[in-house]
Amino acid sequence: MYTTSILLSSIEAVKKFVTLTNSYNFPINLATDKYMIDAKSIMGIFSLDLSKPLKIEVDSNNADDFIRQLQQFQCDPVPIKS
Repeated sequence: MYTTSILLSSIEAVKKFVTLTNSYNFPINLATDKYMIDAKSIMGIFSLDLSKPLKIEVDSNNADDFIRQLQQFQCDPVPIKS
């Protein structure tokens, strides 16, 4: 599992992020203190508080390309691997 924090600070960033997540077949989730949603759902993302960083969880061993592309949304320089 790969976990890091991202920030989606604009509508364009959300649209770009959802397009990115939907191009992969493995599960991708976004979490806040209270909620966990499917990161492929634009409506789910807009239901979250986007003024704060979101925790992203990727459950795949073949996610290297996705993780590389995810860097444009990261807000902390050191990702957490578990």
